[in-house]
Amino acid sequence: MDKHTPEQRRRNMQHVKSKDTSIEIRLRKALWHAGIRYRKNYHSIPGNPDIAITKYKIAVFCDSSFFHGRDFETRKKPETNTEFWNKKIERNIQRDEEVNRQLKSMGWIVLRFWDFEIKKRLNDCVQTISDAVLDAKISQLDENKPCCSEEPLFLCDP
Repeated sequence: MDKHTPEQRRRNMQHVKSKDTSIEIRLRKALWHAGIRYRKNYHSIPGNPDIAITKYKIAVFCDSSFFHGRDFETRKKPETNTEFWNKKIERNIQRDEEVNRQLKSMGWIVLRFWDFEIKKRLNDCVQTISDAVLDAKISQLDENKPCCSEEPLFLCDP
């Protein structure tokens, strides 16, 4: 049985944020401090990533362990309205997988971090994103390199 009245529960759920959560803000501040520029809540691609580094096509999601179903099969389930929560969380997991596939097919790198990772290992999360940016930079340089069939950029006389 729920400890709250339906009105109290409704008010509590209305205050659950979908953007600018504390974990997003922590990660964004750390990225900005590291010199990585981004767009927040980017609506031009599927899934509306919390952070999008558009120059390098990197989409970053900050996922709540509860709402995105971390260890969903083994974790303790809500005691009230169990059927609703099971359906909702299963659909969220499915939607996350669909968004990952769509973005990858569009050439985006998808990074997802759990809330506890951002809270406890923020530097590791920033490093992972920095590594992805560096890899994307290298890939862009490789794409712009002339291939063997093109003339070399510099000719040296013997």
